Amino acid sequence: MASRHPYLDNTTPIAFAHRGGTSAAPENTLRSFADAVALGYRYIETDVHATSDGVLVAFHDNDLKRTCGEDRTIEGSTLAELKSARIDGTDPIPLLDDLLDEWPDIRINIDCKADSALEPLIQTLRTRNILDRVCIGSFSDARLARIRAEFGDSVCTSMGPKEVAKLVARSSTRVPLHPSRHALAAQVPVKQGPIPVTTQRLVDVAHSMGIQVHVWTVDDPIEIARLLDLGVDGVMSDDTRALRDVFQARGHW
Repeated sequence: MASRHPYLDNTTPIAFAHRGGTSAAPENTLRSFADAVALGYRYIETDVHATSDGVLVAFHDNDLKRTCGEDRTIEGSTLAELKSARIDGTDPIPLLDDLLDEWPDIRINIDCKADSALEPLIQTLRTRNILDRVCIGSFSDARLARIRAEFGDSVCTSMGPKEVAKLVARSSTRVPLHPSRHALAAQVPVKQGPIPVTTQRLVDVAHSMGIQVHVWTVDDPIEIARLLDLGVDGVMSDDTRALRDVFQARGHW
C-alpha cells in the first residue's frame, strides 16, 4: 500500500518489537529495546504513563504491582520516587526520552495509556520534532481526537476503539465507515474473545480505505505466517526472535 505518512513508508510488512520484546530482557526496559535493535528491528512499540510531576515513562500498567512488586501507581508517584523501582527486580523504568535519545532513527509506536499522559505527550511531540517517526495509539477515542486536533495531518495515529468497532462491523456488513483522515492504521488483535477480528475481509476493507492493518500480540510462528498470508501490514510480538525468523523466511526482514 502507498503510504500517507513517513512513519509508514516501509516497503514490506512491519515487524514491531512489542514493549521491546521479552526474548532477552523484561518488557519495556532499555535492555529489551536494545536487544530488539541489535536484532535488526526498526520499529518498536511502547506505552506511556505520566508521573505526578509530568514526566513520561515507557511503562504499560498504571501501577507497579505486576512488574515491580510495589503497591503504587505511576501517576501517584514523582519521578524521584520511581527511581528505585525495578522491573522484574532488575531493570529501572525508562523514560520515553531515553528511547528517543538512545535510538534517534528507530520508529516508535506509542500507546497513550492515561489521560494524565496526554498533555505531556503532546508537549514532547511538539518540542522534539518527532512526528515523522512515531505513531500514536490509544484505547481512548477522546485522547486520539485531542492528538489529531493538535497536529492535524502531520501526525500518524491508529484507529480508536469506536473506529475499530465500525471497521469490524463493516467487514461483515454494509455499515458505512468514515474514519478520521488521520487514522492511518487499524491496530487490532487476532480476535476479541471468541469473535474473529483480523479476517481477510477486514484486511481487504481496511486496504480499500488506505488503512494499514497491524496485529497484536502474536508470538506463534505459524500464526504470524498465516497473518502475513492475509496481507496484514505489520505484526507486533513479544517473541522478537520468532517474529524475525518468520519475516526473514518470507524475505521481509
